Amino acid sequence: MLKIGVLGAGHLGKIHLNCIKQIEQYELVGFYDPAEETARQVEAEMKVKSFDSVGALIDAVDVVDIVTPTIRHFECASKALQKRKHVFIEKPIVATPDEANALKKLADEAGVKVQVGHVERFNPAFIAAEPFIGEPLFIEAHRLAQFNPRGTDVPVVLDLMVHDLDILLTIVKSPIAHISASGVSVVSPTPDIANVRIEFENGVVANLTASRLSMKNMRKTRIFQQDAYITVDFLDKKAEIFRIKDEVDESNPLSTTITLADGTEKQITFEMPEIKQINAIKTELESFYGAIVHNTVPTVSIDDGINVLKLAYRILDAVQASIEKVRK
Repeated sequence: MLKIGVLGAGHLGKIHLNCIKQIEQYELVGFYDPAEETARQVEAEMKVKSFDSVGALIDAVDVVDIVTPTIRHFECASKALQKRKHVFIEKPIVATPDEANALKKLADEAGVKVQVGHVERFNPAFIAAEPFIGEPLFIEAHRLAQFNPRGTDVPVVLDLMVHDLDILLTIVKSPIAHISASGVSVVSPTPDIANVRIEFENGVVANLTASRLSMKNMRKTRIFQQDAYITVDFLDKKAEIFRIKDEVDESNPLSTTITLADGTEKQITFEMPEIKQINAIKTELESFYGAIVHNTVPTVSIDDGINVLKLAYRILDAVQASIEKVRK
């Protein structure tokens, strides 16, 4: 059993605390939150010890779960790594690429495990769809959210789009050739809406849109590949697979036969893979335990988190260039 503590007891921090309490391989030692009133409320409601400082909590555990605002990720993670504690850190891994490089150096020196909380990798809809993903040619993702002041301390690219960037880099294994992007700051000092077109060297093109000013919530990705079309609904936990076959099987009730202009017949088959009902946050924390005790690379490694952050910053640079071009 590993002793674990949580840094940050806000909305997401409380979710982490609840999940950890359900994982028998962890001993939840306590948490730290700088807001005294929040700390008292959480301690009373969840019957979990509140520590007086970051350092006190780190000293008491084997694993540190960092669920603080992004701007404090590096400070907290560096303290934990200097004490050679394993670190689970919410996305984005840190606030800047420079911090990411420094954190990587600390992690290598400490020789411990670090996992980044890109939770969509554990979304049951993505898990169900992943075996059907072969060689994508075009990917389209929309991540739209109703306004919530929580998260507006960073641009929407770092707040929301990073989820889809992690999925994108998971399924496309090719260097990036070109990025073009645009964005608009509506209510926040940084962009609230952003769109990016990413072209990879192997020919794959991805078009991603993120907004925190939508009338409705949407987290959907569409993946087009040769003879197949895959949709993953991360919000409603659904996956749909459409495949095109040259051989027509009339016995398949979930199929449609189409005739092309040259008279060729093709069959479109449809299936919805079984979705296992799992708690994605609980599952990612369980997977981190497995990586620690079995000495394996975490499912979302520190390198994965850094690669996503660096891509996000390339997008932010492209967004800024687009804004400056319009102003001229």
